[in-house]
Amino acid sequence: MNRVPDDQLFSRRRFPVLGARGRAMLRHLVDHPNAPVFRDLSGHRLNWLDVWRARWRHWQVMTAQTHWPVDAADPPPWADEWVRRLAATVPAAKGLAGRPWAGIPLVSRADLACALHLHTPAALPVDRVICFSTSGTTGHPLKVPSLPCVAADYQAFHARALRHFGVELQAGAGRVGIVLAGFQKRCFTYVSVNPLRGECGLAKLNLHPGDWNDPADRAKYLDAMAPELISGDPISLAELARLGLAHRPRALLSTSMALHDGLRRALEWQFRCPVLDLYSMNEAGPIGVFDPAVDGFVLLQPHLHVEIVDEDGRPQPYGTTGEIVLSGGFNPCLPLLRYRTGDRARLEMSPRGPVLRGLVGRSPVRYRSPDGHWVNNVELSQALAPFPLARFAFHQQADGAFVLRVDGAEPLDELAPRLRDAVEERFGEALPLTIEPLEADDKLRQYTSDLPGHAPHADA
Repeated sequence: MNRVPDDQLFSRRRFPVLGARGRAMLRHLVDHPNAPVFRDLSGHRLNWLDVWRARWRHWQVMTAQTHWPVDAADPPPWADEWVRRLAATVPAAKGLAGRPWAGIPLVSRADLACALHLHTPAALPVDRVICFSTSGTTGHPLKVPSLPCVAADYQAFHARALRHFGVELQAGAGRVGIVLAGFQKRCFTYVSVNPLRGECGLAKLNLHPGDWNDPADRAKYLDAMAPELISGDPISLAELARLGLAHRPRALLSTSMALHDGLRRALEWQFRCPVLDLYSMNEAGPIGVFDPAVDGFVLLQPHLHVEIVDEDGRPQPYGTTGEIVLSGGFNPCLPLLRYRTGDRARLEMSPRGPVLRGLVGRSPVRYRSPDGHWVNNVELSQALAPFPLARFAFHQQADGAFVLRVDGAEPLDELAPRLRDAVEERFGEALPLTIEPLEADDKLRQYTSDLPGHAPHADA
């Protein structure tokens, strides 16, 4: 394996703050004899002022007390000021100050996908903005603008969720704080360090055997790195459970997709640690963490208003099922104002405050190829990402055949052959695939299957 040159690994652009401990950790992560192929380069991009501010916000998040409205249909006390601020800086919010809360129009993912510039502040530090692509679950690919400080603030909400389960983070200098695990044919992978915690290590890696010299290296590397936390979606965590690790992290974090209760209990038993099911999305960050004791998702962000609305967008009282709508958040590049998530749940009061119960909308789906191997929906998102699609939906029928429906910017007869090639490349073989035009409303589910076994399990 070729050694990564120092000027690339320690880039001052990606690591404006990097000490001797950070350099040693980066070398430790990439030069280990069992290390995977790290295909990309990334870094925290925080300067000293950013680090100081991030520590201050972390303290605020960890000590914040939230006062919930007696009536779930009422907006929070900070709502009026929030709308006034957005009305002065965000084009789509102009003229909304002073309106009754229920009269403020809802914003959908399609609105952001079609005209993102109308929903972002007019003045942004363009030289520091980072854009993430997200496929979501409603069929609208979206680019989410962000800043280095936003990524740093994720840690605070994860720490708040972990404290809820009695876990206080301890990893510092010389240790690996977290491994972000994917399980895809292609995956963005890199190493970094955390300047907020003594430059402890961070690795984003792919558990797919294709990224390792030997599949057995996966367990050897993770045992050697001994990360305090391991994060992934249910598909990658299910693969993690098959590796036979000796190491026991202090907690597992499940994100991006719904974690089925059976898989959660299997992971807890195997790793002897809490497994946190985080309700999170790129547009808003961590929203809630599932607590079995209250049978719901405890809300994590003090400045994120979560409301439930009916089909006409009217706020609903506690106990009524409807669509989850978000306002506020911690990403200054994408301030949310009555943003429709496409997910459904009900808000109910619990000893932990309001919780989301009956959440529907994030289920992972895997698809069985004609030769019997499974391909997860993340692979499909990556395969279709380069195409000019406003929306798409992918479905496997009970007989194993596939249907891809697309709403594209090009004529379907021109687009379809390239779509077929991209999808079949991910499966590694020709497929019984039909490609059709997509005509559906905004609540389309992007990935569905009628085939038994499409939900991932630890023993599958």
